Amino acid sequence: MNQLQLNLKDAQSFVKGEDLSRFENQTYKTLTELEEKSKDVEASVGWLNLPRQAQGEDLRQIQETARMFAEKLDAVLVIGIGGSYLGTKAVIEALSPYFPTTNDRPRILFAGFNIDEDYHFELKKALEDREYGIIVISKSGTTTEPGIAFRIFKEHLEKKAGAQEAARRIIAITDREKGALRKLAGEKGYQTYSIPDDVGGRYSVLTPVGLVPIAMAGYDIEQLLAGAESMRRQTTSETNPKDNPAARYAVMRNALYTQGKAIEILGIYQARLYYLMEWWKQLFGESEGKDHKGIFPAIAQFTTDLHSMGQYIQEGRRILFETILSIEEPYHHLSVPQATDDTDNLNYLAGKRLYQVNAMAEAGTRLAHTDGEVPNITISIPTVNEYHLGQVIYFFEKACAISGMMLGVEPFNQPGVEAYKSNMFALLGKPGYEAEGERLWEKINRDKT
Repeated sequence: MNQLQLNLKDAQSFVKGEDLSRFENQTYKTLTELEEKSKDVEASVGWLNLPRQAQGEDLRQIQETARMFAEKLDAVLVIGIGGSYLGTKAVIEALSPYFPTTNDRPRILFAGFNIDEDYHFELKKALEDREYGIIVISKSGTTTEPGIAFRIFKEHLEKKAGAQEAARRIIAITDREKGALRKLAGEKGYQTYSIPDDVGGRYSVLTPVGLVPIAMAGYDIEQLLAGAESMRRQTTSETNPKDNPAARYAVMRNALYTQGKAIEILGIYQARLYYLMEWWKQLFGESEGKDHKGIFPAIAQFTTDLHSMGQYIQEGRRILFETILSIEEPYHHLSVPQATDDTDNLNYLAGKRLYQVNAMAEAGTRLAHTDGEVPNITISIPTVNEYHLGQVIYFFEKACAISGMMLGVEPFNQPGVEAYKSNMFALLGKPGYEAEGERLWEKINRDKT
């Protein structure tokens, strides 16, 4: 079938029937509550209907903007942090060649997702000889990391191309009406796209936040949305819960959690999906980690990490389960050659595709880990393309919302993220934080002694 498939059989024996039934019985109620929330702008669940809504004139405008940028630029710098860049990077990295050899589309670069001085210095240097534009993504326009990066690269672009040309090369994706970035965009004449009021950052990849840069990279955003829409239809409250993959995954996660499985490892066997794991990690970590609850999301790239974390997974504490995102067919064909001397004893693999070897490593690992009492869930897609990535994105978003609500937390906020920000502002002397800054510096100096 040309659809995402979910296989839970290697996890079912690790859960109690009554726990599974309890969460299964909650499914319809949870889905109905979630769909009711979508009517409330304040509830931040507008992403539920995005695949169906993000069509028509808005989509054509994004595609036209991408075409115009591609004609005159050889690089586009996307500035954002968290959900403002991870979903975009996940899709672009998954679809891009590992080693690009052509320059028919602008190269998409990223900034503002950290405060690493060396990274931003070297990026600035790399852009000296490039004709580039900027997509800056921030709902408020005052988030520290992207705000600093935008200051640096806006100044650099204005000096390089002139203020008027720089303004034509900058796109601001921000709040529809308010905020520092919206105000600046109006003053400077930047082209703008709006982040929907009812969509939080980590659920925003199917809004202009992700669609604009993904289109700029040359990928088919209509197919991305079509895949997401196919998954939306499979996961509504009208679907039989036994046929709803997002609900089934959420139910199994919560049933395993009641058995003490407090860590979920998302594993891949194809390196191009690495940033999809990073996006998943943020999605579930920020959504579920509240009130001293939640499954800790970890990631592993196999077979690489079988030679590092594999020992712990196999024989460490039995507090984890694995979810493997599996690809049925890679893009290319490459076989193991026959050797005349066979000094490495690998001729038994001669003629086999690397994909076959990788698939047997995946199957063998699953057997070893389940034998070692590590429950395994498998999510598979036929191949990596825009349509299937759209399915995967919506599947995880929906499952995350259902899982968090079953857990009894609010999956659409992130109050804990503010703690580090307040301390950082105080230590840096931000106006209004002076008294707290003095207290923190006293604590730091006291701890040193």
